Amino acid sequence: MATVGDFLLERLHGWGVRRIFGYPGDGINGIMAAFGRRDETSDPIEFIQSRHEEMSAFMACGHAKFTGEVGVCLATSGPGAIHLLNGLYDAKLDRQPVVAIVGQQKRSAMGASYQQEVDLVSLFKDVAGEYVHMATTPEQLRHLVDRAMRIARSERCVTCIIIPNDLQDEDAVPMPPREHGYTFTGIGEALKAQVPPQDALLAAAAILNAGSRVAILAGAGAHGAHEELAQVAELLGAGVAKALLGKAVISDALPFVTGSIGIIGTEASAAMMDGCDTLLMVGSSFPYAEFLPAEGQARGVQVDIDGRMLSLRYPMEASLQGDARATLRALIPLLQHKQDRGWREEVEARVAASRRLLASKAMEPADPVNPQRVFTELSARLPENVILAGDSGSVSAWYALHLQVQSGMLASLSGTLATMGSAVPYALAAKLAHPGRPIIALAGDGAMQMNGINGLMSIAWHRARWTNPCFIILVLNNRDLNFVTWEQRGMQGEPKYQPSQELPDFSYAAYARMLGLDGVRVDNPEALGAAWEQALAADRPFVLEVVVDANIPPLPPHMVQEQQEQYEKAIGKGDAEAGEVRRGAAAQSRS
Repeated sequence: MATVGDFLLERLHGWGVRRIFGYPGDGINGIMAAFGRRDETSDPIEFIQSRHEEMSAFMACGHAKFTGEVGVCLATSGPGAIHLLNGLYDAKLDRQPVVAIVGQQKRSAMGASYQQEVDLVSLFKDVAGEYVHMATTPEQLRHLVDRAMRIARSERCVTCIIIPNDLQDEDAVPMPPREHGYTFTGIGEALKAQVPPQDALLAAAAILNAGSRVAILAGAGAHGAHEELAQVAELLGAGVAKALLGKAVISDALPFVTGSIGIIGTEASAAMMDGCDTLLMVGSSFPYAEFLPAEGQARGVQVDIDGRMLSLRYPMEASLQGDARATLRALIPLLQHKQDRGWREEVEARVAASRRLLASKAMEPADPVNPQRVFTELSARLPENVILAGDSGSVSAWYALHLQVQSGMLASLSGTLATMGSAVPYALAAKLAHPGRPIIALAGDGAMQMNGINGLMSIAWHRARWTNPCFIILVLNNRDLNFVTWEQRGMQGEPKYQPSQELPDFSYAAYARMLGLDGVRVDNPEALGAAWEQALAADRPFVLEVVVDANIPPLPPHMVQEQQEQYEKAIGKGDAEAGEVRRGAAAQSRS
């Protein structure tokens, strides 16, 4: 007779799950035993051991982002379940479908303040608020799994199933009795309406057709709609700005794509939003109102699959709930081709000027290496179909500003939570799902010291299975928690607080070589191009460690100029790196 643990894996397999990220513990011993039994079958589910439960959740989120499937993570009771939370919040805030399965103490001990007894339903009620339940009988497992998977998928959210460890070894009940008090669920996705009604489409088209200076903002919800976005932009003579999570939704090779928006956005995006009279927002929940048109300046149209996100960031005249690609396809026949291309020409001129300025700033001398140049050298060498996994911190600024992503590439980072430590587990999940594609993780030294170093162990462990060995981990080594250092200066007008901001140096590339990987440490800007080519051609995962200048503000030139007064306040209060701050800010401010 199969156990509840066996039934759990069988039901997940029926939903298409082939890989689960986790870490063992006695609270899930019954499930782990089921993995062992299933490994002996012809159709196993792969258990991927992470170095920490937080990384399990990050990997589940990364799997969801780079495959479109539901990511699944597994942790033991008590501390293991608690450790999942940060990665699960990353998935929740970026609206990724993830199912967390966690163990719990024996049912007979519940309420006795027993070891590792935590009120997990309450603990997970926020992060998995759409669906979190604890199983108490074998008969529940069928509908708990089905509902957790279906809700995660259809609502693009985190769900959670809690399974006490004594229940895991009980006999499974795949077919509950057909009587009062039982329910019969099935496997299969619930599909929402994909396209808004025609009258709503006509109203939206009328607004867009009436505008003479249309700006488009695309986010992660526009993935898969590259061609439709480009066609809408061409018809309307519009420019397209991209939220951070929408980095790869449309190619930067198009001359009207203004790039990122916000505090780490381009001048071209800022100017377009300041000058537009119509805003079309597609699949984005970009939160910063100061970088959108002023209220009353522009008429608004929004497309989003989640009705709760409509007219949330800007007052929209037309709110279209539907799939981005399907909705834009339905909208395109209703749009008029604008004959006056003056606005488009203005947008394209600003894009060209913005890119020239950023390229010139990347070549400014630094001590020893300008971090922007690291990214411009990579941008020119990005391989086809690469998957980019970014981290939070100054690396996210250079990722947003300097990487020119092309069609066919995938890219993501922790967007809404903006947590550190996501790049390496995201990248590993991507490589496990797409072993034939090149993968590049982009991390700062702070994120590497949080969990990236440990993640290298897992990369070394799994590397033999990959058909394409290209897996690069870029580490910006500046011995500083750099983005926060500049926030202290630029937002607070306070000097760098060295006890909190300075990091110990570490030989990341040497450590990679010790693990059987490859790597090189670069402290000469002229060696960057050759180093990237060496990394891309390596026959094994490669750590490219670049010693970069911590005193280059991680902002675009126009934002550096706006913050100069705050930097001077920080210097006036005794910033220990005053001279370097002035030098870096002066070099980066708009000329």
